[in-house]
Amino acid sequence: MTAVSLKTAVMLMDESRGSSIPGVNLPAGNEPMEGLSEEPGDDLSGGQKEVLERCLHALTHAKNDSQTLAALLLITRVCPASQLDQVTLRRVFEAVGLNLPARLLVTAIRGDSGSGLPAQELLSLGTALLAALSTDPEMAQHPQMLSTLPMLLGLLSDGPTWTPQKQRTPQTSQQEESGVSAGRCNGTHSDVPQSQPSPSEGAGEESGSQTSPNSAVKLNEALASDCYQVLEAVSVVLGGQERLLTRGAVPALCRAIEQSQTLCSQRGRPLLGLLLSRLGQQAWERHSAQLRGVLEGLSREFCQAKEQQRLELCSELLQFLPPQEGVLESGELRRLVGELWAAVRPLVQSKMSPTQLGPVLVLSACLLDLCGWDCVGPPRFCCLLVNRACVEVRMGLEEPPGTDMTPDLQHCLTACYRIMEAAMEQACNQGPDDSTTQPQTSFAGLSLQQSKQVLGVLEEAFSAIIYYLQQRVDQSLHGNPFVFVTFRCLCAWLAEETSCLKEQVTSLLPFLIGYSRDHLQGGGDLRDLSNWMADMSIAPGSSKDKWTGEHALRYLLPALCHLTAEEEPRKALLSLDTLSLLIGFLSKGWERLQKQEGKAQKRDPALETACSALLNITITEPERVRKDPSFSDLQKLLNEALPLLLHKPRLLVLAANFCTLGLMMGRMKAPPSDLTDPGERRFFSAALRFQLSALSSAQGSLPGPVVAAWEEGWEEVGELWRLSVQALGACFRSRPALTALVREQSWLTNTLAALRTRSARADAPTLEALQEALCALAQMCPACRDEIREELKKGQASCLKDMSQLRRTVSQ
Repeated sequence: MTAVSLKTAVMLMDESRGSSIPGVNLPAGNEPMEGLSEEPGDDLSGGQKEVLERCLHALTHAKNDSQTLAALLLITRVCPASQLDQVTLRRVFEAVGLNLPARLLVTAIRGDSGSGLPAQELLSLGTALLAALSTDPEMAQHPQMLSTLPMLLGLLSDGPTWTPQKQRTPQTSQQEESGVSAGRCNGTHSDVPQSQPSPSEGAGEESGSQTSPNSAVKLNEALASDCYQVLEAVSVVLGGQERLLTRGAVPALCRAIEQSQTLCSQRGRPLLGLLLSRLGQQAWERHSAQLRGVLEGLSREFCQAKEQQRLELCSELLQFLPPQEGVLESGELRRLVGELWAAVRPLVQSKMSPTQLGPVLVLSACLLDLCGWDCVGPPRFCCLLVNRACVEVRMGLEEPPGTDMTPDLQHCLTACYRIMEAAMEQACNQGPDDSTTQPQTSFAGLSLQQSKQVLGVLEEAFSAIIYYLQQRVDQSLHGNPFVFVTFRCLCAWLAEETSCLKEQVTSLLPFLIGYSRDHLQGGGDLRDLSNWMADMSIAPGSSKDKWTGEHALRYLLPALCHLTAEEEPRKALLSLDTLSLLIGFLSKGWERLQKQEGKAQKRDPALETACSALLNITITEPERVRKDPSFSDLQKLLNEALPLLLHKPRLLVLAANFCTLGLMMGRMKAPPSDLTDPGERRFFSAALRFQLSALSSAQGSLPGPVVAAWEEGWEEVGELWRLSVQALGACFRSRPALTALVREQSWLTNTLAALRTRSARADAPTLEALQEALCALAQMCPACRDEIREELKKGQASCLKDMSQLRRTVSQ
């Protein structure tokens, strides 16, 4: 709505009522004043400027509403709005203010007859003034403009007969009336009664949910257009969408759509879609019932539409899907998604151009996010969907360098990436594992030939991704959001599959490490990446993590865990100084955990994955452990962190990683003859206590000698614990002075006591690890050997009697 609507509304009032406004004597008719031109686009003549200045003076010095309206009418007759510059329009806006249109609406809604004008005309004039004022961004976010939103929303949802249902107290009414009058620019009295419905943030929400007995009455199109203009203007200013949400815009727009109110399809549905695309999670949590009704209606429209209409509805429909976190019952959501898939399948199966196919694939990706493959369809269709996504990726990424990629194509490829990731996730979840709560899906019924076909097209698509990143992306594009989602998709594949395309992946490692390091360092054009990612999300309304420079490395870490276990990729990674990258990430993560002291510290799996990658390097590259200064930095970190982690049960897995990593490093480094370094002594002391804390002095329920506190995480921590015990045995041999610390902390005594009380047979891997450590201790420490020998002689050590190697060692 432009200021032309302001002119039209005022002149319409004059046509129907003449000069019946109290105190106003206006010339009849709509002819412009003599000698003044109204041709749009003409510059103002000298005469027009002179008259306009007089009108503006009259408007600024108006003593009541009647004089204000008369001055407005004269201005519209002097020249059309298209001939007024922004400065002049601003002067008009400042003179009129927001209080006048607000009181016009209040008068119309209350049905007061003191103005001498019909309610419909008051509504038309009030909304037209608000619409014109809202074209100025400062006015659009003014508190008085925001106070009118519940009224405008009520009009749009229930028509011109809407009235507020909320019962107001006298105190509330007085506050609301004073709030309206405070916006009067000239500060003079008014001929319109100063009272209004509650502008509180809850009023609009309530109005949108109440049933009006006259809901069939609809606004005329001009009035509805003015109301939507105000809402749209508010939605584009900073924080405007949040203000609309808190003032009940979602239920009001839902009701307008349900009632088929004026312009609800052309203006209401797009506005609601915009709010959901930005604030979907909050909106669904507050108004799931109303939004479910809109989604049901839009889904029916989509399913019943012809193919071309469905293509047009794809982009709109995905805005109304609920967030991934789920606010609908599982059965209800699956039914709805299943119906949508039934309508989407013919689109995927038909021949269409890439431009037409793009929105279909984006909608398909969103549906996959909601319910996985369970509702997609038969295996043959699942293969087709994956195939079409992979073909689009190849076609989009294998263009020669220098080819521009349109935003629509980027959006389509982002959706294709999600379909590919979902296919990989499904492939990894295949198998007879009955422990999962998810039922076996249709995708699980692929034949061997179909599985090979799917893996083949996925491999071709990821080959195209590698080509794109290697050939078309340089450092200047590291801040490009589409490059980030492409990087993320490749990392998801590398986390599961490293046996394919080995040479191509190894040759791409300089880019992957350089990209991750560049993001960690941050700055420059990387700062806007988070906002773009929110806009490009294929899961509308889903919650978005706050952007940090660590995201890229976090996605890459699972792949690094695999790649560091293989000879050629590991050598390439070490040549790229990946060690310092991993250790720096670990150090920052530990600093972040320390700042959470006193709070419920949350486990960070990425830190554990980084430890796994470092552990691979430690085991396979002993010479580097001895000589590379990066490992000295890592040891200092472990020396500081492990003693503190002993008292943090939520971080048990991280403690196991730190303990194992430190002991594996300790067995390789050439130490002094004794533990003179305080940091190292603290670490080994903490490592001994950590290992001992897993042993139980009472009968446990697990096959291994583990205390109840460890039972829940033993499946995940157990292997690390065993490896740390074996590493401790190696440390006994390389650091003889460590045996004194063992005796000082009674590690041997407590370990033997725990084994003595186990009447049931412990699991073999645990016994082997303990036996290896005990044998090493017996060989390096005569006093320890004697203590073990005495324990074996007692004959009641049920677990020790199975350690034949230990018996041979102490008998020598």
